[in-house]
Amino acid sequence: PIRQLLCFSIVASLTAATAFNFPSVVAKHRFIISESSSSMKMQESSTTPTLLEAGLSSLLDQDGIEMSPDAIEKKLLNKRVAFYFAAGWCPMCTRFEPSLLKFQQACSESKKPIEFIYIPSDRSAADHVQRSRQLGMITVSFEGKGDSSSASSIKKRYNIWSGSETSVFGTGRRSGVPALIVLDNNGKELTFLAAESEGISCLDKWPLDDSSGIW
Repeated sequence: PIRQLLCFSIVASLTAATAFNFPSVVAKHRFIISESSSSMKMQESSTTPTLLEAGLSSLLDQDGIEMSPDAIEKKLLNKRVAFYFAAGWCPMCTRFEPSLLKFQQACSESKKPIEFIYIPSDRSAADHVQRSRQLGMITVSFEGKGDSSSASSIKKRYNIWSGSETSVFGTGRRSGVPALIVLDNNGKELTFLAAESEGISCLDKWPLDDSSGIW
């Protein structure tokens, strides 16, 4: 009876998590079941925080290939995470990026690693993949197909898009590109960095020592 009850609880937990796609599984808890001669034990292991709060249900690697939950966990665990809104055709973005990548390298050397998630305003899916490769950043899907993780959905969620996209998203935006949204370890917005208006000086406002920003 105890073994049956335990198995039922596991199935119920996984079924509930599946309804919200894989981030709920990744974000909450992973159960490792080990069986000894006397009993079955349930062990809990910590994983990365939920991506659903950030509006994500999937992520792509820099080559545009969907990442597995384990790959996402490995990529983001113990890092500071931010959305980077930009476009390859945007001169302000391309001028900003060398400093952004130097900042990322300096943070890594200071044992405060950062991971960027590229949110593209590029003009084609091919340009998007080329950019994510050039920047070495993981990313989201380029075209929205009802997916909460598409670039369009993330832009609308945080009200950040390029001036050339106002015909699509409207004029009521918070910022153009480049811009960054730093996420806390619950997937919620921690800090907005207005790179479009402030340039590299906006990086001084990143709360690197805030523990809530470490995934």
